[in-house]
Amino acid sequence: MNQYLGIFAVILASLLWGTTGTAATFAPSLSPLFIGSFAMGIGGILQCGLAIYNIKQNHSLLTAHSRFLIVGALAVAIYPLAFYSSMRLSGVTIGTVVSIGSAPILSAMIEYTSPDFQVTKQWVIGALLGIIGMTILAFSGNETTQYNYLSLGILLGLVAGFTYALYSWSARQLMLKGIDSKAAMGATFGCGGLLLIPVMLITGTTFFAAWNNIAVGCYMALIPMFLGYLCYGYGLSKISASLATTISLLEHAVATILAILIVGEDLSLIGLGGILLIFICLVMVISSSLNKKFI
Repeated sequence: MNQYLGIFAVILASLLWGTTGTAATFAPSLSPLFIGSFAMGIGGILQCGLAIYNIKQNHSLLTAHSRFLIVGALAVAIYPLAFYSSMRLSGVTIGTVVSIGSAPILSAMIEYTSPDFQVTKQWVIGALLGIIGMTILAFSGNETTQYNYLSLGILLGLVAGFTYALYSWSARQLMLKGIDSKAAMGATFGCGGLLLIPVMLITGTTFFAAWNNIAVGCYMALIPMFLGYLCYGYGLSKISASLATTISLLEHAVATILAILIVGEDLSLIGLGGILLIFICLVMVISSSLNKKFI
C-alpha cells in the first residue's frame, strides 16, 4: 500500500509540474532564469519553513549525513538555472527533452551501487519507450527557429537532468538513513533555495512591474514547486529515485495537453502517439516496480 501511495504522490507532483509551462506564458516579460530561481527558491524555503520542527528533530542525523544534504542543496540550486538556460539556448523542445528525458537513465546510473537499486528489464524497456515518446512529442511541432548555441544548450540540459537525478537520489539517501521525509526534503530544498536568492535579486527587476508577473510567480512557487515537491518528497520516501524520475516523464505530456487546451497550440497525430508511448511507459515502470523482477 505504501508503494502505491508513493507512486500516486509522484504522479500528482508530475501533474502539478506540468502546469508550469502554461503558467509562464501569462508572464512573458519575466526572465526564464528568474521564474526558475524564484519558483524553486521560494518553494524550497517554504518547504523548509513547514518542516522546521522535523528538521530540528532530525538535526543530529542531518549533521551526521551532511554530505548528502550539501550535494542535494547544490543540485537543487543548479537544476533550475541549467534547465531554463538550456531552453533559452537550444529551444524549449530540445531543452526539455534532454533535461527531463535524460534524468531516469542518469538516476539509474547514480543508484547502480545502492541497495535501493530496483531497475528491471521491464523498467528499462518502459523508460526507453517514455523517452522516445517524449522526444516524438517534443519534435512533433513545426518549430524552425535556429539556435546559435545548440551544443551548449544540450550540455546544460544534461546538467539539468543530472542535477534533477542527483537531488532526488541525495534526498532518498537521507531518508534511507532514518531521516524523516519532511526533514530531508525541507533541509535539502531550503538550503538550495537560499543559494538561489542572489539569482532572484539579479534577474527579478521586472517582477513587480505587472500584477500578472506577481500572480504567475506566486503560483509557480506555491503550487508546482512547494506543493509539488511535498508530494514528490513523500513519494521518494516510498519508492526508489529511479522509479520516481521515470514517472515524472508524465510532466511533459501534461504540459503538452495544457498547451493545446489553454494556450491554443496544435498537436499532430505523431504527437498523440508520443503521449501514448509516455503512458505505456508509466504502466510498464509502475507494474515493474510492484512485481520487483530484478535484472
